[in-house]
Order: sequence, then C-alpha cells, then structure tokens
Amino acid sequence: MIDEFAKGNLHGRLRRDREALLWKLDGLSEYDARRPLTATGTNILGLVKHVATVEARYFGEVFGRPSPEPLPRWQDSDGSDLWAAEDETCDQIIGFYRRTWNHSDATIDELALDAPGHVPWWPEPHADTNLFAIMVHVLGESIRHTGHADILREGLDGRTGLRAEIEKPIDEEARAAHRAKIEKAARPAAPIKA
Repeated sequence: MIDEFAKGNLHGRLRRDREALLWKLDGLSEYDARRPLTATGTNILGLVKHVATVEARYFGEVFGRPSPEPLPRWQDSDGSDLWAAEDETCDQIIGFYRRTWNHSDATIDELALDAPGHVPWWPEPHADTNLFAIMVHVLGESIRHTGHADILREGLDGRTGLRAEIEKPIDEEARAAHRAKIEKAARPAAPIKA
C-alpha cells in the first residue's frame, strides 16, 4: 500500500513539474526561448530538451525499455542536449518532451517501485538501482531545472511561478520596494572599501 502511495505521489509531482517547465516557454519568441541567458549558455528551451533527454534515458535505457525517440548513445554525450540547434524549433522540442512523458509514464505505470534497473553511466556500486531511486533522481533533475527556468524567465520578462492559474500580475512598484528592502538588509554585510 505504501509503495502505491509513494509511486503515485512521486509521479504526480513529476507531472506537475513537467507542466511547470513547459509553462516557462509560454508566450516566448523562438529567440527568447533559445538564446543564452547565462555565461554558460543556459536557456529555457535547452533546459526542456535536457530534461526530456534525461527522462528518456532514465525511464528507458535503465529498464531495458529504450526510448522510441532517437537519442545519441550516452557515451557520446557532448552537451548538445542543453541547447536547441538551428534546425530545431520550440514545437519540435516540446513534442519530444511530451512523447517522452508517454514513454516514461508507461514505464512508471508498468513497473513496481522495486523493479531493478541499471544505470551504466553511474559509477559502481551505484549502477544497479530500482524504479523508486530513478523516480526520485528524475524528479530532482526536473525540479532543479524548472527552478533554473523560473529564474531565467523572471530575467526575461518578470514572470514567475509554478502554474498559469496562480500567476499574479506583476506589480513593478511593489517588486522594486521589496528588492530595496532586501538590499538594505544586505548592505551592512558589504565589504568596507578602503
């Protein structure tokens, strides 16, 4: 009974965070979705592509259920899953992510939490694992990268939050006042210049 509760809870959180990550692309131009927003080139569409690839590998290869989506061999990973190539559109990457959900969900639905899996890119003795550990791992990756996307989106146009239905209108004046209050509290910790 606890296994089904745990599985359902983890799966529900994963579904919630998938939708939240896609929502970060809502209303963005192709350029804003894919342009580098950090010194390392991080961008929102690249985060979606990366999380889709992570799900495809962990809920596919790890359980002997390869993704129907074409993926490069994990050994050949070169970081290209972190950004969109010129010939890839938002719609294509979103479609890849949604199709990956279907494959991942089938794996989660069909296997027990203690179903064995093997992660060849993890070092020994950790490579042998189970569905529970993989669900926790993928959920952590999804949460982490959705948080990254949230910060990037805030930098683009000020939008923040988890879901459209709870998004509040941006009050620039209130935000500026809040930021100023935090800056004032931080100021005493600033180094004294000689």
